[in-house]
Amino acid sequence: MLYHLLYGLHDQAGWLSGLNVLRYTSTRILLATLTGLLLTLLLYPWFIRTLQRIQLGQVVRDDGPESHLVKRGTPTMGGSLIIFAVIIPTVLWSDLGNPFVLLSTLVTAGFGVIGFLDDFLKVRKKSSGGLPGKYKFLGQFAVATAVVAYLYGGDIMPDAIRYRLALPLTDFYTAQISLPPALYWVFSVLVIVGASNAVNLTDGLDGLAIGPTIISAGTFLALTYAAGTMLAGFDIARYLNIPHIPGVGELAIYCGAMCGAGVGFLWYNTYPASVFMGDVGSLPLGAGLGFLAVASKNEFTLLIVGGIFVLETVSVIVQVASFKLTGKRVFKMAPIHHHYELKGWAEPKVIVRFWIISFALALVALATLKLR
Repeated sequence: MLYHLLYGLHDQAGWLSGLNVLRYTSTRILLATLTGLLLTLLLYPWFIRTLQRIQLGQVVRDDGPESHLVKRGTPTMGGSLIIFAVIIPTVLWSDLGNPFVLLSTLVTAGFGVIGFLDDFLKVRKKSSGGLPGKYKFLGQFAVATAVVAYLYGGDIMPDAIRYRLALPLTDFYTAQISLPPALYWVFSVLVIVGASNAVNLTDGLDGLAIGPTIISAGTFLALTYAAGTMLAGFDIARYLNIPHIPGVGELAIYCGAMCGAGVGFLWYNTYPASVFMGDVGSLPLGAGLGFLAVASKNEFTLLIVGGIFVLETVSVIVQVASFKLTGKRVFKMAPIHHHYELKGWAEPKVIVRFWIISFALALVALATLKLR
């Protein structure tokens, strides 16, 4: 919006000619990041007071660690402001005619509505149950399917690479690996829904989920920029042997907004948290990361970048499967961050160590760009 308004003035005489700098994606990435950061830093104090006034407090599960009981009543649903601070900068500084921008905002808003309903029902019922699982998954699959259908059903994705897989450590242009269209659609939907729920499972300690989310968004900022940007005629994607997808570079602005909004939220969510994001934050942030992976053909790279989210999800699957099959638990409690809490690790130690692992995995993911 602001991009279209201000850039249209760049051909005027005087200082307005400096607005020409807005044609560079890198400039708008910085502006979106700063906008998201400032929105969250400035609005959260008022937002937290509002949540306290209307008594939207966290409902703590009875079977969780005893140390978490003190968190009962902490304002929740803070993720709704994160989503606002992601969508607004994206709309302000992106090319609104770009279909990738439209889809990123749709997937974020759609999963945000589902998360809001889940959180609202938890607070209203004063229970950790929330929205029944079947309805939650139905909504997630509906939004993800609509987004994937729009992405692959039209002419957004180039035909030559539409259903081809990009694997880490392989040259995309020589490794001809494709899936049948229907299977690729299902695969893409599962990536978005799976990433959404993986971030949701990770959101169990103060700042635990938002840290890896910021790191992942920063990594995808680099990946989407490389996949969709030409610099003075130089094809970055071809040089790195990754798929070149015209227009996907605009998603780097969305990534910047997510980084800025995430850092601003972390200021208030760091231990001990003044506000929790809730499902209204974790579900759309995870879905956003999943969409970034699908749109830039980094579905398998997401497994590396979001390794912490994968670990948390696998720990729950292993715990449930083991208990049902053998009656025994592999971990003291799942997701695995609770396991380390019950082993005696202080909550901040668990959080920071998981952040460090996430940062290391992001470096590994970026390193794969040169190891092809």
